[in-house]
Amino acid sequence: MKQPKYRQIASELRGQIVSGALREGDRLPTEPQLQEHYGVSRNTVRDATAQLVHEGLVQRMPGRGGGVIVRRKITLTFHAHRAEMPAEPMAETDEWRSEVVTQGYEATQKFSLTIQALTPDLAERLHVEPDSAAVLRRCIRYVNGQPSSLQDSYYPMDLAEDVRELLSPKDIPQGTTRLLAERGHQQTAYYDEYVSRMPTPEETSLLGLQPGTTILLHIRTGYTEQRPVRVSFNVFAGDRNQIVAVQGDVRLIARFRPEESSK
Repeated sequence: MKQPKYRQIASELRGQIVSGALREGDRLPTEPQLQEHYGVSRNTVRDATAQLVHEGLVQRMPGRGGGVIVRRKITLTFHAHRAEMPAEPMAETDEWRSEVVTQGYEATQKFSLTIQALTPDLAERLHVEPDSAAVLRRCIRYVNGQPSSLQDSYYPMDLAEDVRELLSPKDIPQGTTRLLAERGHQQTAYYDEYVSRMPTPEETSLLGLQPGTTILLHIRTGYTEQRPVRVSFNVFAGDRNQIVAVQGDVRLIARFRPEESSK
């Protein structure tokens, strides 16, 4: 079955981007130029470029010097099996930063803290009463100055009152996982969930997502021997991240994939 014309145009332009004929920062031909070249209407051209925008390959820039520009595509690999391991020497923040730097990028973060009433879903995850107060620690993570992921971690208020550092809006040097372990709240089990969905308006704004871009959501509930102590929502921009998890003998895998060797 023959594809619609706008998809054919998008496919040809996509091929030029993938092959390197159109490079980062290059402008696509103008709408009139594309109309003339392909013999199509303005709406067909707009549908074609809109598809490339949705795929994260290009972005529309306003103004006289703007147009449709080829984006730089940075894909960060998040190693889920390395995240927040209390036995590791580095804090969660340092582990993430090290991973970004190892992949050749620059890492920066912004922290904030609020006190919120838990929704019924969150209260159930933390085994507390609905509308109970909780500490929300938010971290927005940037790769080369571009927002890449967002982490929201919820802690029951009674736990935060026992471990007062959780009430600081700044980065915790040793990381919250290690801090809790030091204070007698070692997390010995995790329940992980992975979801792909469209972003909320807030996520779209915080991560600077193009229209149509999905997010990868990693939800982790951490348990001590006595109770669940936190729920973390890791929101990854779907066009800038991939998640890798290694199971079994990591040394064996590293023989064939040296990049997966433990730090």
